[in-house]
Amino acid sequence: MSKKVLIINTGGTLASVAKEHGLTPGLTTESMLKELHIVAGEAQLTTQEFSALDSANIFPEDWARLAQMISRERGCFDGIVVIHGTDTLAYTSSMLSFMLQNIDIPVVITGSQLSISNPVADAMENLRCAIFMAQSGCPGVFVAFNRKVMLGCRASKVRSLSFDAFDSINCENVAEISSIGMKINERMVPKKKGVFRLQDRYCANVAVLKLFPGMHREVLKMYAERGYRAFYIEAFGLGGMPFVRHDFIGEIRSMTEQGMTFLVGTQCRFEGSSLEVYETGRRALEAGAIQAYDMTSEAAVTKLMWVLGQTEDPAQIREYFGLSLCGEVTVP
Repeated sequence: MSKKVLIINTGGTLASVAKEHGLTPGLTTESMLKELHIVAGEAQLTTQEFSALDSANIFPEDWARLAQMISRERGCFDGIVVIHGTDTLAYTSSMLSFMLQNIDIPVVITGSQLSISNPVADAMENLRCAIFMAQSGCPGVFVAFNRKVMLGCRASKVRSLSFDAFDSINCENVAEISSIGMKINERMVPKKKGVFRLQDRYCANVAVLKLFPGMHREVLKMYAERGYRAFYIEAFGLGGMPFVRHDFIGEIRSMTEQGMTFLVGTQCRFEGSSLEVYETGRRALEAGAIQAYDMTSEAAVTKLMWVLGQTEDPAQIREYFGLSLCGEVTVP
């Protein structure tokens, strides 16, 4: 029996056309139906337009609206594919992973580095992979790109031009396509931990700081005075921050005592943070910092937004970051 797959189009390069100011999303799923049916095999396709946006123009309110659409439609389909621009795709797939926890069908986000209208584009192959994964019966939120399927909360764009634009960070791929077909790594398919319910609340008052030598601690106060409630700090190495002269850690202690949340990760893309190793990291933990461990930046930022949408209690916020909700983190 053929599977029913919903294609939701948000725009992005895959659906772009050349205009005066450069590539701009402009193709609808209706105009792409011929190509979609070529790669769909026996799947029964239904299409819906969500937006026609370059992904740089996708915002948190769009994540919530997209999660709401997926939640409404999930009972009518065996799987859902979301066409999305690549630049912020990993942020969307990460947030959907939190908002759609325990969803019982595959939700697969994909895009391309070239428009589907380009004869040498990667669009058709990425759609083929996404539609095939959407029929797999594996529940969860995934990213399909360059014949790989990754957990949505572990994918990150690591190359700006290559067709191999995305990697799964600190985590094995969920599936790969080769000459023997699609091989699914069952160990990486998220296990349901409860009944699905849409969890689309969030708080976007989050600041992201990439630490550099000489950054002054006053920048933290500047954000706090403007109403920001939490920081994700990309620190040095395993999570190092200064505590001599520009005493970042002292400022974190002071602001944590006032109810601010500080999540600390690493600027290194692979292998994650470990604040217990060096004095600077231990001082940060003593000051109240929370570890991001091996989360991607995209997952750390969106989880922080999502958690702040669930609670304002500092103890509960800390508890959320001690848990892997959808495979986003390895907690020692």
